[in-house]
Amino acid sequence: MAGSGSGGTEGSGGSEGGKSRFDDIYDRPDPRTYFGRLAPLEYEIPHHAQPVFRQVAAERTALDDGRPHGPAVLDVCCSYGINAALLNHEVTLAEMYERYTSPACRTLSTAELAARDREFYAERRRPDAVPVFGLDVSAPAVHYALEAGLLDAAFTDDLEQGPPGPELNRALAEVGLITLTGGGSYVTARTFTALLDGVRRPVWVSAFVLRTVSYRPIVQALAAHGLSTTLDTCHTYPQRLFTDEQEQRYAIAAVRALGGDPAGREEAGRFHALHYESRPDAS
Repeated sequence: MAGSGSGGTEGSGGSEGGKSRFDDIYDRPDPRTYFGRLAPLEYEIPHHAQPVFRQVAAERTALDDGRPHGPAVLDVCCSYGINAALLNHEVTLAEMYERYTSPACRTLSTAELAARDREFYAERRRPDAVPVFGLDVSAPAVHYALEAGLLDAAFTDDLEQGPPGPELNRALAEVGLITLTGGGSYVTARTFTALLDGVRRPVWVSAFVLRTVSYRPIVQALAAHGLSTTLDTCHTYPQRLFTDEQEQRYAIAAVRALGGDPAGREEAGRFHALHYESRPDAS
């Protein structure tokens, strides 16, 4: 996963092709900087993904694939376990922003915050919670997600550069759903091919991808592994505000280059994402 992209902010430090990057907020020992930097930009895609992922996870769990226990979710570009928190706990993204930017949290050490988080999320654990594995190149981020009890396992393998290591390869045997709320600007078909080459049970993929990025190469990689992809053409999902006019100009041009219409969306000041759902061919 070259270029980080952890947590799906998809691009502040610097920019690439006019698009801002947030690499520096993922090397912190806890998520306070992450939420503090993204709050003014109203980063919201995990909020929109929350009900979608809950529904898809429930449907995938209900599928009898002959295994003795339910399938795990693998969240790609998981960062500090945001999607896992929203999937498995009675909490909203707004509450997470309030929690991690509050004065009360500001004075805590990372160890103290993690301890409080373990208690906070344990009290809000949903009865239909599913195992969630995290994949992200940011070791500090996934380590915190593990310490906070949000992830059941975490991996930092860079699948853009090489195949899964032994631990991830073993974990892939349990994966039945892969989720993505960003990172489409950074992970490519190489990552998905590496994952699908290692799975052992039927795998679905649910992905939110910015309209500035072509998902076609990944769709083709999924098709090569027997997955058909559908696109929700009725909705786009606001992701965040632009950091500046340069980033907005980049996004408008990128959307148009892919055949999209930025009117009312990118032209109105925000990145927007599309939702793609991939499942095994019926045949």
